[in-house]
Amino acid sequence: MVLVSMLASNANAGVTLDNVKKKGFVQCGISDGLPGFSYADSKGDFHGFDVDVCRAVAAAVLGDAKKVKYTQLTAKERFTALQSGEVDMLSRSTTWTSSRDGSMGILFAEVAYYDGQGFLVNKKLGVKSAKELDGATFCIQAGTVTELNLADYFRANGLKFTPISFDTSDESFKALESGRCDVLTTDQSQLYGQRLKLASPDDYVVLPEVISKEPLTPAVRRGDEDWFTVVRWAQIAMLNAEELGVTSKNVIELSKTTKNPDIARLLGAEGALGKDLNLPNNWAVQIISQVGNYGESFDRNLGAGSDMKIKRGLNALWSQGGLQYGPPVR
Repeated sequence: MVLVSMLASNANAGVTLDNVKKKGFVQCGISDGLPGFSYADSKGDFHGFDVDVCRAVAAAVLGDAKKVKYTQLTAKERFTALQSGEVDMLSRSTTWTSSRDGSMGILFAEVAYYDGQGFLVNKKLGVKSAKELDGATFCIQAGTVTELNLADYFRANGLKFTPISFDTSDESFKALESGRCDVLTTDQSQLYGQRLKLASPDDYVVLPEVISKEPLTPAVRRGDEDWFTVVRWAQIAMLNAEELGVTSKNVIELSKTTKNPDIARLLGAEGALGKDLNLPNNWAVQIISQVGNYGESFDRNLGAGSDMKIKRGLNALWSQGGLQYGPPVR
């Protein structure tokens, strides 16, 4: 029985990767509209930090970052879409937790963004701390761990609250704006992004408390290790590229001239990582030239080069005081 099970598992390995190569695109599940992370422009083209993860995978596998089809998913829809095969991967502000990792038939790749749950309030409420919110009404997006985190925090501090749930993040922010609730709580990255959509964003402030750990991580279906490894290493390639000083502007030249063995292995000039991943040997060159390294994507979508102006913080490289750390290419 054990042998049969092992053979079945091996027979399933690589199915998603093979299917993506055959159909010629990656079907990627993203959020239903979140500034900085995944949003459509006036032409209907998608952009954002989460979108860049999808694009990186397409560049690695198909040599073209544009070969992605996007499915916008609410928090309630996302896991069913992945489990059913409607999408090949999720890249949409999803927290890696023990219950999701252990019981939902999915695997989380590398942490794309270290986040934490926070609070957004109208300045006229006159509060400067979450501990002043006893008895407040909270807007919450359904299908998330937000309410559980909130309940734990308020219970620990002897406070009470009233939750109102909404299916989409847009609905919850509109409810805050209309005065239906006093506070909106979700990941801080969403608070900063959605705040920009409000009619008077300067009327609102993010409180200083961060009450949870929210490692936002792309996910794939369990049981297809080949695909999982590709998605994971597409992310790692972007991290290692930033650390090694490889950018979208110099990657082509470095792939031909570098004397640095770490860069040479990353860019396929040495070693056989491409073969090991069932990818072309220049897979990382394709990612970096078309999407950029991790820092380029962060700055363009979330950081200094964006409207969000989010500081790197925990998402700085480990060598610069952050948590982002790419395993070595060896």
